[in-house]
Amino acid sequence: MARTTPHDPPPTQGGPLYRRIAAQLLGELRDGAIPPGERLPGERRLAGRFGVSRETVRQALELLRRDGLVTTDRRGSHATLPGLPVETPAWLTFPVGARAADPGAAARATVAWEAPPAEHARALGLAPDRPTLVHRYRCATADGRGLRTAVTSFSAVALAEVEELARYRDRADGPARAQLRRAYDWMRSAGLTLHHRDCITPLPGTPSVRVTRRVHDQHGRPLEITDLVVSAQQEALVYEFTLPSAG
Repeated sequence: MARTTPHDPPPTQGGPLYRRIAAQLLGELRDGAIPPGERLPGERRLAGRFGVSRETVRQALELLRRDGLVTTDRRGSHATLPGLPVETPAWLTFPVGARAADPGAAARATVAWEAPPAEHARALGLAPDRPTLVHRYRCATADGRGLRTAVTSFSAVALAEVEELARYRDRADGPARAQLRRAYDWMRSAGLTLHHRDCITPLPGTPSVRVTRRVHDQHGRPLEITDLVVSAQQEALVYEFTLPSAG
């Protein structure tokens, strides 16, 4: 079978093609689409996005490296252009709805590599007792009235596609603290389109409600399932979603 190699489109006016690709990438860095410290998409994905060869992408990245705008190590290329801190979430803060509005609330998050709850395993298509990354979050106000707990299980797809999540496997010992507030940003940076579906039900005999959130990608593959329990008391349960601009 003949092997085909992607070629760049015919050159046009405006200088070398790789310089124009570098300029487009620089625009994304300046716009904050790729925050400082964030890993850039791989060469193959960038080549597909811009419709050029991987060699052209490689030359564009090298140009940005020479200017100190990108750095590359064994984990890939990362943005270094000054701007918003990498901790600033560009989209939804994970886990959505688990943080109490009270600024004095105390929160703790941990991760473990273990078999998820049976309901989670079925939703994620995991075999019984197969371990995966499980995230637990607890947030409570000082008076204890605003308790919120969340348990999230990630799918094999999420761990295979999202490098930042996969790194937690070796340190997911349960007691260790872990902040995955940028999990959804990491998924989107990996090329995944996220579809959220929340089911909210009251818990009988209590003032609490249970939110079951399922997230899948553009191919219908499950990424994660979260069970969030909120002690509602008299407060309203509010979810705020901010979608990125299409422009």
